[in-house]
Amino acid sequence: MLQNPTAKPVVRTPQPPEVVSAASLLRDRRELVIEHGGERYRLSLTKNGKLILTK
Repeated sequence: MLQNPTAKPVVRTPQPPEVVSAASLLRDRRELVIEHGGERYRLSLTKNGKLILTK
């Protein structure tokens, strides 16, 4: 395959991460389970309004 010496490399700018509110994920619950890579993780909302992610 021939290469064009004057061709400029394609530079891709990364997309900013999508922002999702915890309230929209949890809705009226205090916890939810997230499956990732065959594993389950629990996202919990504490009494103090903090989020904890545990395996």
